[in-house]
Amino acid sequence: MNSDSYHLVCPICGTRFDDAYQLTCPSRCNALIRAEYSARQLTIRDLPGMFRYSDWLPVKGHLATKSAPICYQSSGLANELGLNNLWIAFAGYWPERQAYVTSGSFKEFEALPTMVRLAERAKGVILVASAGNTGRAFAEVSSKIAKPVIIVVPAKARERIWTSTPAEHILLVTVDGDYTDAINLGNQLCTLPGIYPEGGAKNIARRDGMGTMMLEGAMTIRHLPDWYIQAVGSGTGGIAAWEASMRLVADGRFGSDLPRLLLIQNDPFTPMVHAFQEGRRDITLDDIKNPEDAISKVHADVLTNRAPPYGISGGVYDALVATNGIMTTATTDEAIKAGDLFRKTEGIDLDPAAAVCVGGLINAVKSGVIKSDEKILLAITGGGYERIQRELSMHIHAPDFEVDQNTDNEELMNSVREWVSRYV
Repeated sequence: MNSDSYHLVCPICGTRFDDAYQLTCPSRCNALIRAEYSARQLTIRDLPGMFRYSDWLPVKGHLATKSAPICYQSSGLANELGLNNLWIAFAGYWPERQAYVTSGSFKEFEALPTMVRLAERAKGVILVASAGNTGRAFAEVSSKIAKPVIIVVPAKARERIWTSTPAEHILLVTVDGDYTDAINLGNQLCTLPGIYPEGGAKNIARRDGMGTMMLEGAMTIRHLPDWYIQAVGSGTGGIAAWEASMRLVADGRFGSDLPRLLLIQNDPFTPMVHAFQEGRRDITLDDIKNPEDAISKVHADVLTNRAPPYGISGGVYDALVATNGIMTTATTDEAIKAGDLFRKTEGIDLDPAAAVCVGGLINAVKSGVIKSDEKILLAITGGGYERIQRELSMHIHAPDFEVDQNTDNEELMNSVREWVSRYV
């Protein structure tokens, strides 16, 4: 891929600029910058894993990986729900389906191009604040390519940071709190020289990496679906699907209509659902009443981002409006039952967030929102953990630092600075 194969562009001011691992518009517009690729039509490249979609990834090189989304037409779940055109985009470990995501989560599709982009565009150590799945995905990639990563997670998520091979180049920091507390601590650490934030939704590599779920679906179906369904915490996956769909429409071979987004939050933590159903592009404190209590009751705590990229230009609100999309909910009980049904009908266990997604699909079918003949792309963003436990090694990385209210912040910063100096 040539160095001029893409540029960055701001959707507000239209400024186009070269990529130097920026996360924001140089004119400081409140928008998610996008990659604009020179390849107007998608060509599948003879490259490993997800890098076969390199035409629409913000990287020049690639990594040796088998990690990539797969897509197939459902018969079991489809028959159970009375759906004639249900397609499943699966990210996880399911060798019979040629799915080899060894972290078990589609967050690996974010980690792979993000780490390549950083290596190509800047010199430093990447920092990831995570509720668990994203941190594990970056740890897994780090273990495979021996590149440094700093991971900050809530203390209760420490057991989720495991890798299939020993990870010798990660620094794991746990914080006594929730996902938002991990984000706040990560932001503090990113003030140290040589540390780059992975950027969340602001990182084009993360969004376009997740967008490969839509690319794989459209290539398999040979058409854009009518619906794209995913459970969301930040909503970045929904934004990624929208952006990928716009590229596929411009390609000209997959139809002219954008898929409608059906994005699902895990009740009772549903701030974006409240805001969107009231037609607001801003989230207020009333949308997240008693957040600690709500978080304690969800099935998938990775879906509990208190500050999602919802109202920002190019964010979740805009994606939903542009696609005539819907935000809805699934309860913990509905998610658990949906996960059991998926295992029974499709033959694989699900990540809790994916179970929430299936629960939302079931509710949408029951309510008549989704019709039996519509083309549906169901994004299963994680699964196959039972197979991973049986067939792969699981190396749990002990925390290097455990942060609570008594931690000496200056001592922590100095220790992290010293660790970074080994690599920068």
